[in-house]
Amino acid sequence: METPSAASCRRPSPSPPPPPLLLGLLLFALCPQPGFGLYTVNTVYGDTIILPCRIEVPNDLMFGKWKYEIANKAPVFIAFRSATKRNVHYDDVPEYKDRLTLLENYTLSISNARIGDEKRFVCMLVTEDNVFEEPTIVKVFKQPSQPTIVNQATFLETEQLKMLGKCISKEGYPEGNLTWYKNGMVLRPVEGAVVINEQTNVDKVSGLYTVISSLEYMPTKEDRNAHFTCTMTYYGPTGLETIRSESVVFDVHYPTEKVRIQVVSQTSTIKEGDNITLRCSGNGNPPPTEFLFSIPGELEPIRSSSIHVLSDVRRNASGEYGCSLTDKSLADSTLITVHYLDLSLIPSGIVTKQIGDALPVSCTVSSSRNATLFWLKDNTRMRSSPSFSNLQYKDAGNYICETTLQEIEGLKKRQTLTLIVEGRPQIKMSKKTSSDGTFKTISCHVEGYPKPAVQWTATGIGTLINKTEETKYVDGKFSSKIIIAPEENVTLTCTAENQLEKTVTSLNVSAINIPESDEPDERNHDNRENVNDQAKLIVGIVIGLLLAALVAGVAYWLYMKKSKDVHGESEKEAAQNIQNLPRTASKHVDKDLGNLEENKKLEENNHKSEA
Repeated sequence: METPSAASCRRPSPSPPPPPLLLGLLLFALCPQPGFGLYTVNTVYGDTIILPCRIEVPNDLMFGKWKYEIANKAPVFIAFRSATKRNVHYDDVPEYKDRLTLLENYTLSISNARIGDEKRFVCMLVTEDNVFEEPTIVKVFKQPSQPTIVNQATFLETEQLKMLGKCISKEGYPEGNLTWYKNGMVLRPVEGAVVINEQTNVDKVSGLYTVISSLEYMPTKEDRNAHFTCTMTYYGPTGLETIRSESVVFDVHYPTEKVRIQVVSQTSTIKEGDNITLRCSGNGNPPPTEFLFSIPGELEPIRSSSIHVLSDVRRNASGEYGCSLTDKSLADSTLITVHYLDLSLIPSGIVTKQIGDALPVSCTVSSSRNATLFWLKDNTRMRSSPSFSNLQYKDAGNYICETTLQEIEGLKKRQTLTLIVEGRPQIKMSKKTSSDGTFKTISCHVEGYPKPAVQWTATGIGTLINKTEETKYVDGKFSSKIIIAPEENVTLTCTAENQLEKTVTSLNVSAINIPESDEPDERNHDNRENVNDQAKLIVGIVIGLLLAALVAGVAYWLYMKKSKDVHGESEKEAAQNIQNLPRTASKHVDKDLGNLEENKKLEENNHKSEA
């Protein structure tokens, strides 16, 4: 950056004759002297200083010289150059030894700029009758190091003024200023909360400045994530500049203001057999490390770390759990429900009953909330609970009573009933002649459990071996059949035997050439049973309708008996009343109480009784 001098007095062209000495002195006195100019050269510490001689070189120049001036001291000449001999001489000035270069145009170069080079340098051009001078001000700048925060506090604590750290910026010139920031905002001194002290050290050899700023700070809870920085503001060759330090976050300690208890579980609910993990925490920093846990059923609180575990809990563990600081100043609590599910099946296990017996079965549930109950028989879900008033073979099987607790994962119970229905062998025999009359099929229909063993015998033939076939054993029933073509009358005997009893039944079979009626087989017998069941159902419905009609007739009779104007009614009105009854009731009355004439006689008798 260069600042021009106020003025320069220059000689006129050398062609005219030189003015007399008096005239030259007058001109020198009237013109401002070059030493009072403001021309400035800004340079960086360590660079080369270039000082041009800002005087036009006169033709009659004898020599040129450079000097520097310091207030209240005599000028010091440092370089000389002859205009005629063109030789250069550097004065014996220790601080500029081997650092100066004076060019032909009288520009002076000073290598390795130092702080001590900040002086007023003057270029002098001397002629026979005049001396020309032009001053130049040299300014040296040195960028300071990036500020760093040292001696950092390990932690800060609320309500306490504490040394946060020191910000240091080294080897700068000229002296700069340090400023503290919190979250980008300038920190200004506040009595008792923000105290800033700054000091500056100067290196005696280099003349460079080291600036130190210390910060004492009383934090609040909100400062736990605050970023602290400091900046160095200094002047450089181009103007005002700033360097910022790295930000620092401090651990802020503050007391606990709230305690919280949590139930740590992989599921949202707790069931019997689970582990309960209680976590107690405080919102202070550092957080509390010890707590008092209040457990249902415990007379005294349990001192523990922030985690307390209860293993394999039972239903009696339900209740209010709490935790507090060791001084009991702050506390918190929570309710815990331990869900349970009990299932009772009576009877259970393996049960053996006889066919036709009754077997009451009950499956009851006890739980902490609504439970779902269902039955399975042989792994097939049943529509309703089993009930056995008259056991049959088809009732045998594996029964499972199962229950689950709604919205409680993994809480499921089941109990098993294995029902065995036993019965002594029962036999029915049938025979059927083939359509072409060439053979007869004799069947032995057997019921019983355990499955009876069947044996056939015939008079005159003996035991029939490997000549029978059996149907599949289902619900305690199966059939054994043989096919024969007897040439004479024969008696067949079917023997069925299991662990309970041995049953024998015989059937006479005529010779194949003698016609005879067939015996109905088991299937026809079942059909007859179905027909009988349907007939019983129809009879029951008819009886029900008759009873309903009877009730309607009695109600009508009572109504007529209590009527106040029954004496004045004619027989025609009585008949009309009967006709006005609903058709269904009318039909029932006609059917159960007789025709209209009988009703009239009944009414007359009623009137006589009342009289």
